[in-house]
Amino acid sequence: MALHRVDTRAPLPLFSAAAARQIEHRARDSLPAHTLMQRAGLSVARLALALAPHARTVWLACGPGNNGGDGLEAAVHLQQAGKSPVVTWLGDPDRVPPDSRASLQRARAAGVVFSGTPPPLAREDLCIDALLGMGGGQRSAEGLLATCIRWLRTANAPVLAVDLPSGLHSDTGHFAIDNEAIEIYFTLARAGFHAQNTLCLLTHKPGLWTGQGRDAAGHLWFDDLGIAVPTQEADAWLGAAPHARPRPHTAHKGSHGDVAVLGGAAGMAGAALLAGSAALYAGAGRVFVGLLDGATRMAADGQHPELMLRTPDTLPLRGATVVCGCGGGEQVAAWIPQVLAAPGPVVLDADALNALARDSALQALLRARGRRGQITVLTPHPLEAARLLGKTTAQVQADRLTAARQLARDSGAIIVLKGSGSIVAAPGMPPTINPTGNARLATAGTGDVLAGLVGAWLHDTTHAAEAAARTSAAVYAHGALADQWPAGTALTAGRLAAALHI
Repeated sequence: MALHRVDTRAPLPLFSAAAARQIEHRARDSLPAHTLMQRAGLSVARLALALAPHARTVWLACGPGNNGGDGLEAAVHLQQAGKSPVVTWLGDPDRVPPDSRASLQRARAAGVVFSGTPPPLAREDLCIDALLGMGGGQRSAEGLLATCIRWLRTANAPVLAVDLPSGLHSDTGHFAIDNEAIEIYFTLARAGFHAQNTLCLLTHKPGLWTGQGRDAAGHLWFDDLGIAVPTQEADAWLGAAPHARPRPHTAHKGSHGDVAVLGGAAGMAGAALLAGSAALYAGAGRVFVGLLDGATRMAADGQHPELMLRTPDTLPLRGATVVCGCGGGEQVAAWIPQVLAAPGPVVLDADALNALARDSALQALLRARGRRGQITVLTPHPLEAARLLGKTTAQVQADRLTAARQLARDSGAIIVLKGSGSIVAAPGMPPTINPTGNARLATAGTGDVLAGLVGAWLHDTTHAAEAAARTSAAVYAHGALADQWPAGTALTAGRLAAALHI
């Protein structure tokens, strides 16, 4: 497949650094010497010319390994295209890998300029980050390397990263390099100053899609370099747009399942009502809401006529998908054993997760559901995941995929670890990273909307793989609404729920 902008509507296989290196070694062994690096360098140069067609100067920061070799090879093509490439090379001539040595010799023979500092750059010029690639997540930045990273992050011209932005861990999406330049980069990115593109080569990397990866990578491009990669070796998958679910003309409300929402303690009834509304808008046939605050339930009667308000003890838990915890406060803990005894799918969110983290007996009940093959979905944000795992939020965020996998393995449940690049993990299955969503979802109640949406879409499944796929589709749809939200229009949880559709 030729160089192209990444399409997030289709599923994409994601490969760990270890798997990607094995694939790269096999590909290199199957081709004439230096072919793979030549293809990579040509791809980088083509994208550079497309992104900055009016650039006069292109500065290439090239590291000591094969990522730097890709940059050196790109410099040759840019020189031949009439540009003025300037290379800052951090390699040691006595230790350079064979492919990179060949590209270094080609660049020197082509007359490429080498400099220990970047040239003056205009806005229409371009910087190319070919410093570290997949090796960047395992080292600290010192000396000229740290200086080059700082120059890249503060350059007046846009940046094209080769394979990965330098310092970003390929597997986790976490910046392993502790350097002030990283903070400078994010400050400028938040201000809308720093234009960034990343060209991923040969294999898709999970770290570009979760954690700090989304902000750091910017616009993502891909080139498989003409190598057919076996998707069965994928460590994870990028989520795909859900398929339309047409309904037969003979359908009735009983065809589309019941959702029972339990939550809404004093002062937090809105959370449960949002989850219930989301379930209705997402296609549930009937939605029952059991508010733990009886006074609020009485006041809410008539304000939400589509929702069937009940006392918690009269909720039809046995015949419905149960969504539990939204605004539940400490009161919800007493109801969780009944919820976990329900035969149908269960979604645990918010305060239900906090209660679970505090109570080993509830954890045992949850694991028993998993052993019985019953469907349970947990939807923690990073702090809730940290409580469940007995870790800190920073530890969870440093390796979100591992955290989600561990939660799924320990609980026997499907996990939705929310955040930038939400992760859906289920026991014994490759996890899925969601490509949709943005910071407009960072507002109260959007997580309750997601819980209701997941509950509505689980109503008629009893198989774990299907449940995980539907959960992933719900997470995708939830984020896609935020991506499509009209500019200048406030995104609130209530509006988000109302925008859901089957």
